[in-house]
Amino acid sequence: MPPPPAKWKGRCDFNASACNNKLIGARSFISEGSSSGGPPTDEEGHGTHTSSTAAGALVPGAQVLGQANGTASGMAPRAHLAMYKVCSEDGCASVDILAGIDAAVSDGCDVLSMSLGGESVPFYHDSIAIGTFAAAEKGIFVSMAAGNAGPNYTTLSNDAPWMLTVAASTMDRLISAKVILGDGLSFDGSLDGFDVKNKIVLCERGNDVGRVDKGIEVLRAGGAGMILTNEFIDGYSLLADAHVLPASHVSYAAGVEIKNYIKSTPNCTAKISFRGTVLGTSPAPAITSFSSRGPSTQNMDILKPDITGPGVSVLAAWPFKVGPPTWYNVSTAPTFNVISGTSMSTPHLAGIAALIKSKHPDWSPAAIKSAIMTTAYVTDRSGTPIVNEQHKPADFFAMGAGHVNPDKAVDPGLVYDTATGDYIGFLCGMYTDQQVSVIARQSVNCSTVQKIPQSLLNYPSISVSFVPDWSPLAPVIVERTVKYVGQAEAAMYQAHVDMPAGSFVNVTVTPGVLWFSHETPEQKFTVLVFPLNASTTAVQGAIRWVSDTHTVRSPVSAMFPSQH
Repeated sequence: MPPPPAKWKGRCDFNASACNNKLIGARSFISEGSSSGGPPTDEEGHGTHTSSTAAGALVPGAQVLGQANGTASGMAPRAHLAMYKVCSEDGCASVDILAGIDAAVSDGCDVLSMSLGGESVPFYHDSIAIGTFAAAEKGIFVSMAAGNAGPNYTTLSNDAPWMLTVAASTMDRLISAKVILGDGLSFDGSLDGFDVKNKIVLCERGNDVGRVDKGIEVLRAGGAGMILTNEFIDGYSLLADAHVLPASHVSYAAGVEIKNYIKSTPNCTAKISFRGTVLGTSPAPAITSFSSRGPSTQNMDILKPDITGPGVSVLAAWPFKVGPPTWYNVSTAPTFNVISGTSMSTPHLAGIAALIKSKHPDWSPAAIKSAIMTTAYVTDRSGTPIVNEQHKPADFFAMGAGHVNPDKAVDPGLVYDTATGDYIGFLCGMYTDQQVSVIARQSVNCSTVQKIPQSLLNYPSISVSFVPDWSPLAPVIVERTVKYVGQAEAAMYQAHVDMPAGSFVNVTVTPGVLWFSHETPEQKFTVLVFPLNASTTAVQGAIRWVSDTHTVRSPVSAMFPSQH
């Protein structure tokens, strides 16, 4: 690794040997906004896991309890890394979060990855929104977790437009354990574990007690294994964990079958057959049940989340031993772990943003976000629409623009850029002078600012809300500006509108063709969204700008008054 860049102003609060050219900064803010608190050590593994996902170096032979073997790598393995500890076992204080963000900004970070958040609140009451606004002003890209409160709607966190809000989805790798009942029925599940003997305990997933903690209690009580069944709301979402005893996590449908077998069979038997790591599973990617959903309660006409990325059974670095106690003295004791959450998908996107910024150092955070969103894919590895935890097509409130496609994101063709001043105009359309001043941390007089309605912010996605007295003759007018960033001297892009057959909403784009060159890189277009018939669910589709070499896709979502 090369030394830190000349602009770097950070410091390492470990002893001198703990930091190097990879870990170039480490500070702790667990003292009410002061960096004089305890050392910035990771006490529970979350920070180690997320940071290695974003920027960990290549490590051959990575595995967890013999599973998911391979070479581990962060998304940006050659990037420098700085850590800012803002959470303790007691939680994350707003003043500490704000102090940590401010320190990262002043130290010279280029990308922030923040796998934390709370309930959505007005931005002037949100320390994360306030801190990241300052980061965006300084040209720093911010990747934020959507939250783990899904699958119900309006559950997401971190919904300000100057941040990338990241949902979580599966990958096509499954650490597999098949539950085989005495009557011959079998069900595929997901696990990390070993040979099974004696009694197996059936537990429901729930949210009050952690999945691994359930296994610890089963082991303490003398159980030999555990079957963890989903509740209805979790559907087919399966998660691998480093359990302390043999265990398999099965879907809700499989759980119903298992419960029926137990009820109908006096001397029921079962075994867990461990199949190890299976690649190429389907459907993948799929939105997981815990991933928080939009729409945003703070800015409904900004479509959130923005994107989805790998957040289920992610293998990354871990500072503690995991799994059964019998493994603790094994020479190959894990330095890795598999865990799940939007905390895991967020650093994937942060690392990808770092790669894009290294390729395009002059791009703004908004341009990088646009590149990520407009190149995302919305079909799974089999070519069918990405599904949710119920194996039904996922909507944009679950997956945003789709699943990140890093290869295409570095060459998007067109980008939707947004200046910091536009965010001030956006905020002035929502709040009072005093409230906007709190967010901007400077005096703002909205009477001198051109206010920008939410739907008119130059965002890579389009979201509109029809008024109560909507009319088919009164469309919502949306305006956007796109900037050409292609390699060719000139390019032509043609508009394509994709709306569901028999849609309750009609969408038109004017002009239908845009011409670009390096001399005239920016063009404007207008979208008219016509309400035709009231719908009880959001009507969603897309606008695609297509050239000979690129497709630039923007999701479109429209809601009627009953959904507001």
